[in-house]
Amino acid sequence: MSFLTAEWRRLAFANYEVNPKSLQKYLPAHTELDTFNGTYYASLVGFMFKNVKLLGVKVPYHVNFEEVNLRFYVRYKSETGWKRGVVFVKEIVPKQAVTFIANVFYNERYETQKMSHIWKSSNDSLITEYHWLQKGEEQFFKLETELNPHFIQPNSKDEFITEHYWGYGKKTDLKTTEYEVRHPKWDVYNVKNYEVQVDFAANYGADFEFLNTATPTSVMLAEGSPISIEGKNIIK
Repeated sequence: MSFLTAEWRRLAFANYEVNPKSLQKYLPAHTELDTFNGTYYASLVGFMFKNVKLLGVKVPYHVNFEEVNLRFYVRYKSETGWKRGVVFVKEIVPKQAVTFIANVFYNERYETQKMSHIWKSSNDSLITEYHWLQKGEEQFFKLETELNPHFIQPNSKDEFITEHYWGYGKKTDLKTTEYEVRHPKWDVYNVKNYEVQVDFAANYGADFEFLNTATPTSVMLAEGSPISIEGKNIIK
């Protein structure tokens, strides 16, 4: 049985080109940074968890909630070949129990903050917004997109960003946690406008303050799908 099942919906991505030196201290053992056409990326991602079940059981008041995270991209060479995954710098959610379970059982770096979202549509646009508080200051990520999604183009940056199916975490200098996230290929929406108001230093630490003045190289909205998170493995 999967550790967790849910839906991830309306995933908003702001993708930033980064210097690999800024990511080295966060890189788990046995993994290496992954690139798209030689460029390294970190992504701010906001989305909705929906219909969450832990070991097949819904936990009261923890079924639907927002998440915003900052992540970067890695790969790990296993006995069966390369696995492409992500490392989370920090994940922000509004539920303390989610933070506790993720940090204790999956070696993640979750943090609990007050959060909200706005989903609405007009005749020709879809509005997706994720809001949260950090040190008393409002943070948000807003997107206006076309109404209808389309298939991700093969070998595109959108495909690279979304097609990482493993999570890796730095347990010690020599040990790494690994887990699989299962989901189908996602459709994406064309973005018309976006706005990012995030203090990256306050949310993710001084190492990422440079993103406060950076412009995303791309912004996207993925429709999402049902997902499952499988059991954890330790790589030594």
